[in-house]
Amino acid sequence: MKDGIINWNVDPEIFTLFDTFPIRYYSLSWALGCALCYLIVKQVYEKENIPLENLEQLTMYIVVGAFLGARLGHCFFYEPQYYFQNPLEIILPIRKVGESFEFIGFQGLASHGGLIGIVTAIILYARKTKTNILWIMDRVALGCAVTAACIRIGNFMNSEVYGKPTNGNWGVVFEREDLLPRHPTQLYEAAAYLLIFLVLMFVYISKKVKRRNGLMVGIFMILMFTARFIIEFVKENQVGFEDSMSINMGQILSIPLILLGFVIIYYGKKPVASNGLYENT
Repeated sequence: MKDGIINWNVDPEIFTLFDTFPIRYYSLSWALGCALCYLIVKQVYEKENIPLENLEQLTMYIVVGAFLGARLGHCFFYEPQYYFQNPLEIILPIRKVGESFEFIGFQGLASHGGLIGIVTAIILYARKTKTNILWIMDRVALGCAVTAACIRIGNFMNSEVYGKPTNGNWGVVFEREDLLPRHPTQLYEAAAYLLIFLVLMFVYISKKVKRRNGLMVGIFMILMFTARFIIEFVKENQVGFEDSMSINMGQILSIPLILLGFVIIYYGKKPVASNGLYENT
């Protein structure tokens, strides 16, 4: 470290199993984020006397929805041409090299797609179990903020999704990419998401805030994607076609989600009853 500059050169792979399957910090960050989300929402369910069997089933829906949504979001939002030509790589952790394939893990996951996947999973679960969609989303939003922070820390460990050069004597030098001090945008986002978690916890536990179905998930979406929109200004574009755009793909995708957050708050007018689980929205 020199003059406010941090040199970063951590190997993304922690170790390799059987000389074939790499274990990466990013994968562990996803796993840790999902585990923390489960534990946070579990505390809420126990506090509100909701059977944990409901949460276990919901968790399976959300994990599958989040992963599929994040993967498909990256493939279709950022690199559609490549993945249309290599469709197997959308669903398999491989990459074609010449006439053979190599295991690389899933290296492209988009947060906007992940949110869409989670929302879809909750809707399917709510319809199957005849429970309140917004009630579920409010509780899950608490854990999702922490999960998002963990994932961005995983990006930092991977030296990816980094920021533009700071043009000064401060920043992080991601030595695996170049020798320029850059904005550590992964850490900016992680800090923002942890702050959002604290805001949501205050809304949830405060007796001064009149909670309605949809209030917490609406706040989550507004704050999270507003933070994302702002931080994108100092983040390097993820794919080449964004260089010709006035705002990048991440910002474009954030705008409707911010607006949706306001819509959810506006229409979630029914006050939550004793637990609100079976109310209609």
